[in-house]
Amino acid sequence: MTAKQFITAVAVSAVTAVGSVWGYGQYEQITSYHPQTPSIFKLANFVEDAVTGPTVDFEKAATKAAPAVVHIKVTSKPKQVAQRPNTQANPFDDFFGDMFGERGQPQRLTPQRRGSGSGVSISADGYIVTNNHVIDGADEITVTLENKRDFKAKLVGKDPSTDLAVLKIEAKGLPFLTFANSDNVRLGQWVLAVGYPLGLETTVTSGIVSAKSRSLGINSRQSTTPVESFIQTDAAVNPGNSGGALVNADGDVIGINSAIASPTGSYAGYAYAIPANLVKKVVADIIQYGSAKRAYLGVMFGNEKLSEEERKQNNIKEGDGVFVMDVAKGSAAEQAGVQKGDFITKVNGAPVSTGTEMVEKIASLRPGDKVALTYTRNGAERTGTASLKGDAGTYASVKEQVVEKLGASFENIDRSKAAQLGISSGVVVKGLGTGILAEQTRIREGFIITKVNNQKVNSVDELKASLKNAGNSAIISGVYPQQPQREYQYGVNDLNSIE
Repeated sequence: MTAKQFITAVAVSAVTAVGSVWGYGQYEQITSYHPQTPSIFKLANFVEDAVTGPTVDFEKAATKAAPAVVHIKVTSKPKQVAQRPNTQANPFDDFFGDMFGERGQPQRLTPQRRGSGSGVSISADGYIVTNNHVIDGADEITVTLENKRDFKAKLVGKDPSTDLAVLKIEAKGLPFLTFANSDNVRLGQWVLAVGYPLGLETTVTSGIVSAKSRSLGINSRQSTTPVESFIQTDAAVNPGNSGGALVNADGDVIGINSAIASPTGSYAGYAYAIPANLVKKVVADIIQYGSAKRAYLGVMFGNEKLSEEERKQNNIKEGDGVFVMDVAKGSAAEQAGVQKGDFITKVNGAPVSTGTEMVEKIASLRPGDKVALTYTRNGAERTGTASLKGDAGTYASVKEQVVEKLGASFENIDRSKAAQLGISSGVVVKGLGTGILAEQTRIREGFIITKVNNQKVNSVDELKASLKNAGNSAIISGVYPQQPQREYQYGVNDLNSIE
C-alpha cells in the first residue's frame, strides 16, 4: 500500500445536497463512526495535564477572527454532464465540474446542487478570499456574515493552481483580518481554525502547527501547474471549513484552510492550510490583474516522494538543498549561474531543503522580480541573481523515465485497424501496470492515444517526444476501439517536477 493510497486528501467544503464527503477523484461515503469512549480515569488525567500545561489566550484571537470569517453558500443549476462508462457516478464531479472533460459521451441531467464553505474578509469594502474548490462551478454565490446579513457575491477571479479565489460583496465597514508573515510560523505554535463546518454557525477549534511545506498532490486535480506548500495542523477541520481562516494567537491569518487528510473524509487526522504569504500575493494579483501572475525559476527537480530506486533511475544525488535535474535555457536559474547537478540551498536568503519549500518561495513572487540564489557545486557555495520568468522554459534533457512513469507499454496502431476505426493514427496502451496512468486516470488497456495536449501523436516515438516537451503535466486524448466516435481526455501530472 502506497502513501497515496493510505491517506486520502479531500476538499473540505460541504456538499449539502449529497450528504456525504467527497474527495478529488477518490471518494468514500461515511456510513457510521463509533469512537471508543475514553475511561473516566484517562479523561481525568488528560484534564489534569491540560490544566498544568502552558496557557494561551485563545479568547483574544477568537474574538478578533470570528466576525471576519464568513459563510459561503453556492448553488449550481441543473446541467448536462457526461456519463462515464462503467464507473460509479461521482457527485463531487457533478457539483464542482469535471476537471478535464471526456468528450462525446452519453449525457445526463444533474439536479440543482447546493454546497457551502467558508471565507475570510480581507478588507472593509467587501473583498473576501476563499478556496477555488468552494466556488468552482457555482452559478450563484451568497455570502452570510456572522451577524446573519446576506449578500450576493461577485467572483473577482480564481487561481486553481493554489486553490484560491477572491469574491466581492457590496458592503462597507466590514470587519476584516490581516495577514501575518507565514515564514515566521513555527512547529508547535498554537493556532485556531475558524469557519462554518458541517453546516454549523461560526466554529472555532484549536491545535498546533504540526508540519510545514507539505505537498498532498490535491491541487493537481484542478490545475496542470499546481502549487502546494501547506501548513499542517491538528486543529479540528471538517467539510465546510474550506476557505476559512487559520490564525495565530494574535488573531492574524497565517493560512487559508483547504484540505484534510482522513480515512473517512471528516476530521480524524490533519488539516492543511495555504500559507498566508502565498495567499497575500495571489489575492493581490487577482484584485489588480484578474488572475495570478505565476513566476518560474526554470529548474527541474525530483519529487521528494520518489522512492530510492526512482531517485537512482533519475540520477538524483543526496545532499543539502534541492538537487537540480535540469535547467531551462534562458531561465532565471541559468542567468544566476545554476547548472544541472547543483544543489539550491537558499532563495532570497531563505533556506530551502525540499522542492516544495522552493516552490512556495518562488510562487510568492512575480515575473520580473529579482531573485537571489545560493547553490552549491561540488561542495563549494556559489551565489547569483536573476529576474524570474513568466513561463517554465524549455529543457535540453528530459529523461526517458517520463514515459516509464506512465506504467504501461505502447505500440503503434496498425494502419488498417486505424482506417477501420476512422482515425488517422495513434498509439495503443498495452500491458497497463503500476504508474501514472493507473493512479491518475481511468484509462484501460486497449485505449488508443491520438493526441497529447491537443497535438496529434502518430507513433510511440512521437508520444515520447510530446510527453518530454509537456513539462510536469499533460492532457492525453484518445478513443476506445469499441466506441471510436467518442473522444476521452485524461489529465496527468507529476511527469516531472519543474519550477
